[in-house]
Amino acid sequence: MESSVLATPSFTSVTALTQRGLSHLPESYVLPPSQRPGCTRSTASPSGYNLPVIDLSAIKHPRMRSCVVEEVRTACKNLGFFQVINHKISPLVMNGALDAAKAFFNLPSEEKIPLMSGSVWKPVRYGTSLNHVQDRVHFWRDFLKHYCNPISAWVDLWPLNPACYREQMGNYAKAVQELQKMLMELIFESLDLQPTYLKEDIEEGSQVMAVNYYPVCPEPELALGLPPHTDYSLLSILLQNQQGLQIMDQDKIWHPVPVIDGALIVQLGDQMEVLSNGMHKSVIHRATVNSEKYRISIASLHSLALEKKVGPAPPLVDRSNRSSYIEASFSDFLNFIDGNDITATSFIDTLKINQ
Repeated sequence: MESSVLATPSFTSVTALTQRGLSHLPESYVLPPSQRPGCTRSTASPSGYNLPVIDLSAIKHPRMRSCVVEEVRTACKNLGFFQVINHKISPLVMNGALDAAKAFFNLPSEEKIPLMSGSVWKPVRYGTSLNHVQDRVHFWRDFLKHYCNPISAWVDLWPLNPACYREQMGNYAKAVQELQKMLMELIFESLDLQPTYLKEDIEEGSQVMAVNYYPVCPEPELALGLPPHTDYSLLSILLQNQQGLQIMDQDKIWHPVPVIDGALIVQLGDQMEVLSNGMHKSVIHRATVNSEKYRISIASLHSLALEKKVGPAPPLVDRSNRSSYIEASFSDFLNFIDGNDITATSFIDTLKINQ
């Protein structure tokens, strides 16, 4: 049976809690000491670690494209993460999406209530934390998630209010869908696959927009906006207005991701780890919160179609590199998170063979 936060009288958004002017976190948002952001190893500042930034302006030039592919290969192999500049999505389109997101979360609660749901299967849903109905500890986040590709099939289900939402978020969704096609070609080349590998599947794949709002938090040292996790996607493209995203490196050290003017963040997901047979890993990341500024992040998550099974690419499997993962689909992932606590267990771990 579909669960819904509408059936949960105790549901309260983080935005609503913030409007009460709380000086302390409600107990349900306080993490156990070992899970708090200050209790894990991290760099002191964004400048303490050189996170990769890749300039896409050279990819149309054959001699320079190979250098970009090599940068992508190194970033994907070492971190599963990089930022891109000169990606051809205009600041006007990116800022328009951020403005639309802010306007949505600033709506009165009664405007957002019709979109509330605890069901991971809803094509458009508004909620808080990860899943307010099931979470043992809540996270300092409100979110709106909706499907985008093809946009003509989904946009009529998106919020009618604010009036700017469908146009401005739609412009960004279409632009970032085109960017991910370009990025997928580079990543496939970095795996020594043809840039057109899975071309039709990529074009017809799933695009889910996760629009996240992290209000000012009275005690940020006790809470997180999102817990450590990987995305189930081929890749995720993220736009953020404030610093708050942190990624974990291979030494299990957390690194804050700086906000670079005009840049977009690219994160590899579990589908890419499976497809690459482990050559590229999905990146573990989390969202921190702060006591001074709200943060908005817009994550465009790109996967193959809902029921399309993904396994290691055949050209990457041979006698010396046997298949290390079983096949799975986006639908399989939704079934998993519908019945499991992702803070305690990871979907990618259920797909690994003899690891």
